Amino acid sequence: MSISPTLQECLRSKGSRYEIVRHPYSHSSMETAAAAHIPGDRLAKTVLLEDEHGYVAAVLPSTHAVQFSELWSKTGRRLALATEVELRELFKDCDAGALPPVCMAYGMKTWLDSSLAGQPDVYFEAGDHEALIHMDADQFLALMDDAERAHFSRRMRGMGGMSARQ
Repeated sequence: MSISPTLQECLRSKGSRYEIVRHPYSHSSMETAAAAHIPGDRLAKTVLLEDEHGYVAAVLPSTHAVQFSELWSKTGRRLALATEVELRELFKDCDAGALPPVCMAYGMKTWLDSSLAGQPDVYFEAGDHEALIHMDADQFLALMDDAERAHFSRRMRGMGGMSARQ
């Protein structure tokens, strides 16, 4: 599949400069960072959340976990993880678990963890499990300009700046 059509259109419409980084098939964001030989702090992962009012996407470094209490405080909503069935339904042009961070293009509110803004460059899923988009931080932040920015994650134990396998 490579780049999802929705992501491709979003990148084109924003005039984004990027490169595609191919890597061996991976099952998780930490596996992806290791397979692509990139720092886990620079790999943005997308977590889909929901409540009775609908869906919200949280974009954060792959080395971090969502702090639900922080996100609840910022959004005023009691969000929980969405199911894999819902992911497949909402992101029809992406493989399950390979969600790009441009969830605004899929019609949903998106929150960007502020820790990604401090990185020199950012990588993220292109819509499958074998390709990443790589861009400078300013290009990434311009792409994500419609996302709300806040601090709502914490580094997972045992996660340094590099992925677990590096």
